Amino acid sequence: MAIQIKLGERLANVELLAEDGNKIKIMVDSKEYDLDMFQVENGIYSVMYKGRSYNVELIETDSPKRYSVNTFYHSYDAEIIDAETKYLQARNSGNLEAAQSTITSPMPGKVVKIPVELGSEVKKGDTVIIVSAMKMESEYKAMKDGIVKEIFVHEEDTIDGNQPLVFID
Repeated sequence: MAIQIKLGERLANVELLAEDGNKIKIMVDSKEYDLDMFQVENGIYSVMYKGRSYNVELIETDSPKRYSVNTFYHSYDAEIIDAETKYLQARNSGNLEAAQSTITSPMPGKVVKIPVELGSEVKKGDTVIIVSAMKMESEYKAMKDGIVKEIFVHEEDTIDGNQPLVFID
């Protein structure tokens, strides 16, 4: 799953390629990094890269997916920009096309069935998720043709109103 991380004015595309215990392989933009990461204590990580050790502190802010990041020499404001964040930004800015990419339920409920999988090709009008709310089942359909890029929930999950459920790109 690829996300974007905004550090100050820099926007980096980050993708987790592999994970085996503390060893992870990530791609930042188009460069791969093999890291050995260990959480020393809550919010503090030790990161080994090419034989050098780095300490990183992540401090949660009052906004979800925003952190203050401190290293020995630098401090950054970081924001994780995933499909859910893009949807909320699009919805708040009135970007209808981007908002149509994310399927949400207007009310809380329970996921009954997800008839699509990651990578599925869908056409406008195809059912992508079925949610039970207030003793009624509702089918939520694709608002556009595309590929299912993210499924944020699982069958039987309890969901909140306006929670992103499926992202189609």
